[in-house]
Amino acid sequence: MKLVLAIVQDADTPGLMRSLSEQGYEVTKLASTGGFLREGNTTLMIGVQDERLPHLKTLVGQNCRSRSRLVTPSVPMGEQGEGLVSDPVEVPVGGAVMFVVNVDEFVRV
Repeated sequence: MKLVLAIVQDADTPGLMRSLSEQGYEVTKLASTGGFLREGNTTLMIGVQDERLPHLKTLVGQNCRSRSRLVTPSVPMGEQGEGLVSDPVEVPVGGAVMFVVNVDEFVRV
């Protein structure tokens, strides 16, 4: 058995949760923040049998897409020059990060 910690962008969470539920996966949803943009993410904890892990990875891949976003870089206060204008930079966001951990024991009380 494996424990999958899937960190996904908030925008992708509803569709992924629906797909996981339809396929019989039990999921615990945690709100989280992090990454380059310090935006809201969702961390999903999913227990899965070893043989279903490839299917789970496919579902996450189908529901979590990468996007691009324009971000204005912040300049540290000590380095700001008069009239300095920062142009927006395009950065990739979204997709999913999955950590797969072996489970030694699972107990439901």
